[in-house]
Amino acid sequence: MVLGFVILMLASALSHQWGLELLNFVLEKLVIGCAVAMAVALQSEFRRFLELLGRGEFKKLFQPSTLSLPKSDSTIDEIVEAVRELSKSRIGALLIIETTGPIDERDFSVPGVKLNAEVSKELIQTIFQPKTLLHDGATLVRGSRILASGIILPLSGRTASRQLGTRHRAAMGITERVENCICVVVSEETGSISLAERGNLNRPLTIAKLKELLEDKLSPTIDREAVAPGLLSLGRKIRSKSLFVVSRLLGLPSTAPRDKK
Repeated sequence: MVLGFVILMLASALSHQWGLELLNFVLEKLVIGCAVAMAVALQSEFRRFLELLGRGEFKKLFQPSTLSLPKSDSTIDEIVEAVRELSKSRIGALLIIETTGPIDERDFSVPGVKLNAEVSKELIQTIFQPKTLLHDGATLVRGSRILASGIILPLSGRTASRQLGTRHRAAMGITERVENCICVVVSEETGSISLAERGNLNRPLTIAKLKELLEDKLSPTIDREAVAPGLLSLGRKIRSKSLFVVSRLLGLPSTAPRDKK
């Protein structure tokens, strides 16, 4: 998206320089429209960018994000089996699963109690038993570890169905605020299973569909550079592509390296 926006800006500037007034008028309107569209589509990234600036954490802007994915399918199986049993017993549950990087605790309303334990279906089921102290909050899963439980999350301000309770609104709220996580929700009233991502709920889910979605989101074969490039690598890509486009528009010889025969 950024690359396309840069190309539009270059094309608009060149059309103005060459006196192509009609083309320049159209391109200027496209640039404004794309700027508004990007502000809407990338609002969470812009919010995170401004938060880092406000906190003075400038180094994080230039550091590539690191993935924290399950080491094997056994972690996903443990989560799925636990959700299956909780759903059968109609015991409410809320799991936050990190996908492309760690979540900052400051995104939570209350961080909760640190556990740092291996993921297991028995532990997950025990945490969400109604008589335990941690059952009301969310449980954070990073890789193959349960980091904390009893986490209080910010609620989504969006209008939701009356069938959705606090857990569903909390799952929508944290995934609206943080894009590098998904949430699995088990309804206490109906036992239905939901998966929240980027503020949207996918529900109701069968166990088979839940496992399929988790395997898709948490696949350990994801290319780290393609999923979460840092600002420096993204800048290098935009710069090289922009130079190539400008050289083509101006009729200059390409500076891109040629493949050796």
